[in-house]
Amino acid sequence: TKFSLKLIFFNCSIINLMGTMINLNNNGFEDIVIAINPAITEDAKILTNIKDMVKEASNYLISATERRFYFKSVKILIPLTWTQKPEYKRVRTESYEKADIIVADPYLKSGDDPYTLQFGGCGVPGRYIHFTPTFLTNNNLRDVYGSRGRVFVHEWAHLRWGVFDEYNYDAPFYVTKEKKVEATRYLPNLKLTYGLDCIFLENTQMYEPGCQFVPNKSQSTPVSIMYMQSLPSVTMFCDKNNHNIEAPNLQNKFCNYKSTWEVIMNSTDFASSSVISTPPPDPTFTLMQTRDRVVCLVLDVSGSMSGVSIALEDSFNKIFKIICIGMLG
Repeated sequence: TKFSLKLIFFNCSIINLMGTMINLNNNGFEDIVIAINPAITEDAKILTNIKDMVKEASNYLISATERRFYFKSVKILIPLTWTQKPEYKRVRTESYEKADIIVADPYLKSGDDPYTLQFGGCGVPGRYIHFTPTFLTNNNLRDVYGSRGRVFVHEWAHLRWGVFDEYNYDAPFYVTKEKKVEATRYLPNLKLTYGLDCIFLENTQMYEPGCQFVPNKSQSTPVSIMYMQSLPSVTMFCDKNNHNIEAPNLQNKFCNYKSTWEVIMNSTDFASSSVISTPPPDPTFTLMQTRDRVVCLVLDVSGSMSGVSIALEDSFNKIFKIICIGMLG
């Protein structure tokens, strides 16, 4: 009997569920996934600056957390739209949808501001950190945000430990319990420069709407990273001894007036870590690239198989589902 074969090719798209793969191992965060959006134009500087950012951030983090945490390993997911290179590893379960940090174009009115998507309350980890390509490649933005490594640690605290910002652009001033008008800041003695056009309104006993203040670059205080990490002197999170419980910021609102360091100390990361005495190693990086996966099934469609076509089709459908489900996991 003649035997004929039909080759059927299927491209199973991988739809991943949200969920981080980050693991804390001996004080080091492993398997952090940074993914580049496929719509981003290929630029080698993005990869170089991501590596430099994480290396700097690791040194900053170990100091900021009193020698408890550092960044150990990072996977950078390169989109299929970029040039394929032999050194790029094939992705396994990693995906853009599950990434801890994404590199993508600005979202709505955010511009190039880095941000962390947070859905939960105090102490609840965020969904992901968002950096734009411009933030990662335009060095002029460091004058606005500070170094990229410092920014990464600020956003990491949002993502990993569920803390919140200590500034408030919507309410830059407030009235203290002593009935004094104070700028929303973490320390009352922080040196500030007020806008030249700011007018104090006698009828409201408050500065006019839109008035902002700018902290002087020359400071001596080491806190706080969740207020303004761009200040050169800032190397620590605020604690219960220097936290400003009166400031109308999100940290006070969502964390019941606890300092950021108190929240971090209550985390499972802190409970499972200890102070390390030796310098941590530099982070390692694995470059990975998504690729289409093709599944090939060989089916016998000769006349001898006609009597079992329905059963064959049913079996094929089950096999196809199993393959795709396996690829999803």
